[in-house]
Amino acid sequence: MEFLGTTQTASYCGPKKSCFLPEVAPMSISQDSYRSYYLPGYRYLSSWRPSLFYKVSSFRPNDDGQGGGRLSAPLRPPTILPSMRTSLYARYSPLDWFNANRAQFQGSEAYRHWAGRLNADSGRLIQDKEQLTRQQQEGSRKNLGQRLSDIDFWRSELTYELERLLTETRALDTAKRRLECAADEAQGPLQVALECLYFREKRMGIDLVHDDVEKNLIQETDLIKLCQDKMRKLAERIDQQLNINRDAQHALERDLGDKNSAHFIDEKCYNLRNTSDSINYYHGVEKIDGTVSVPETWAKFSDSNIRYSQNARANSAILREETDHILESTSEDMWRQYTDTNLAFDGRISEVAEAKNRLQAQLAKTLQEIFQTENTMMLLERAIMAKECPLKVAQTRLEARTWRPNMELCRDVPQFKLVNEVFTIDDTLQTLKLRLREAQDTLQLLILNKARLEHDLLVKANSLFIDKEKCMGMRKTFPSTPRLVGYT
Repeated sequence: MEFLGTTQTASYCGPKKSCFLPEVAPMSISQDSYRSYYLPGYRYLSSWRPSLFYKVSSFRPNDDGQGGGRLSAPLRPPTILPSMRTSLYARYSPLDWFNANRAQFQGSEAYRHWAGRLNADSGRLIQDKEQLTRQQQEGSRKNLGQRLSDIDFWRSELTYELERLLTETRALDTAKRRLECAADEAQGPLQVALECLYFREKRMGIDLVHDDVEKNLIQETDLIKLCQDKMRKLAERIDQQLNINRDAQHALERDLGDKNSAHFIDEKCYNLRNTSDSINYYHGVEKIDGTVSVPETWAKFSDSNIRYSQNARANSAILREETDHILESTSEDMWRQYTDTNLAFDGRISEVAEAKNRLQAQLAKTLQEIFQTENTMMLLERAIMAKECPLKVAQTRLEARTWRPNMELCRDVPQFKLVNEVFTIDDTLQTLKLRLREAQDTLQLLILNKARLEHDLLVKANSLFIDKEKCMGMRKTFPSTPRLVGYT
């Protein structure tokens, strides 16, 4: 049976060169790259019977390996059987086929163009939305980073202020304890001054005077009480300021704790990625607005806490300076008054000791005078006794001469001398007796003066013992300056 067609050696079945396209370089051809082969007179049947006339071919480079490779010779088209010839002419005319094909091409081109535009627009839309989403995500991440920076800034400010406030609070509490210790320490000197006043009330006699020592002791007690009152009032003010400092500290710690929580949450949000495991859908969360502040009020809140703490620190510093000033001034005043009182004591002790020494000297002289007066009295008594015998002799002579007879009773010179002698001796006796009585009176006065001197010496000794031994013995334990300013 003979097949319709040509032999394999026909000229039109060989390699066909293109008259319009240049030779292409060797390339790999997929199944989508193909070339149609047509029989003479049936070139346009391939559009509606493609499976009968099309077959995929492949490129083969020339043997010379040059860059201008050509397509290899196409495969031989299949031979059409005689039974199929009648069906090739039983459809439409070429014009119908051409118009249908052209309409199909135009519609396909329109759809393809629309699909291409849709694909291009969809690609651009995807890119734009992807870029917008990425930009928004990067913007949100950048905003979260900026928010973290703001939180870090305020955290550092709050931490710094909290540390300074704690330091100031500790210093203020130390100042309060110093005031309390100084007030308690001043109680000892106050008790000493009161005991000195109590002891000096036991002075006797004329020594119970309102002297400079007593005046200085009263001033010392009043000064110490005034200093204690100042310290206690300032300690009460410091206690109130400590409460304010604790309020500021509580506000700072609460704000700092909130900042730490917010920083942890925002840092967690900042580190979230599209590939994170902890992401999930939370429908409607964007509609919930649970915020209570805006960035201005948020920053103002922390700034207000810091300013409140700064004001508390400033007031604390003022109170600490006032504490140092009061402690120094009160310490200087108490030491000055203590020195003045001691000087008054020293002066008074010197005066009493001098008076005592003078009294002792007077007593010694008085005793000497008493001894001499007693000796004088003894001599006077002896002199009186010594004049008794001469008086007796003279009187005896006169009495004996009275016994002369008659004219022998003459007022002669011996008579005159004897009479004169009697009167002289009698006058001498009267004078000696008077002087003896005067000596006795003087002795009584000296004895009385001696008793007074001894009493005064006892009074001075008592005063000297009180001032020198009791008072000055206690005042040796006056606190030192560091203890008076609150350091223990």
